[in-house]
Amino acid sequence: MEKIASFTVNHLDLLPGVYVSRKDHVGQEVLTTFDLRMCAPNREPVMNTAELHTIEHLAATYLRNEPHWKEKVIYFGPMGCRTGCYLILAGDYQSQDVVPLVRDTFRFIAEYEGEIPGAAAKDCGNYLDQNLPMARFLAKKYLAEALEHPTEKNLNYPE
Repeated sequence: MEKIASFTVNHLDLLPGVYVSRKDHVGQEVLTTFDLRMCAPNREPVMNTAELHTIEHLAATYLRNEPHWKEKVIYFGPMGCRTGCYLILAGDYQSQDVVPLVRDTFRFIAEYEGEIPGAAAKDCGNYLDQNLPMARFLAKKYLAEALEHPTEKNLNYPE
């Protein structure tokens, strides 16, 4: 079998950032999948499931309520390797196009206080696996390392 595209990215040189992972065509629509890489793969500790789960709940809630983008959000969720998340948007976009959206999303997470949306037994299949303080910490780290002043290395996959 052929290697899928995400397994051809040089993870040894990959930095935290916002990358176009792939573009798919569904009828006339383009779906752009973004790799929101929060940890340097194989060089930093991966995120634990509790904080990643909290990031998922908060980001998905924010994105699906953001007035300009909510109708374009197809999916937000964690990577299996726990070094980041995927964001799928309806439309043909580049990394630079969504940095402001991703920045606002992670600022929301970094500053969030209160009950985590959807963290109740009737709303979530594993509602107790949450860690808001660590999610906030990781959101602040991602903002500082990749989102506040992104460079080409944070927006384009390494060769």
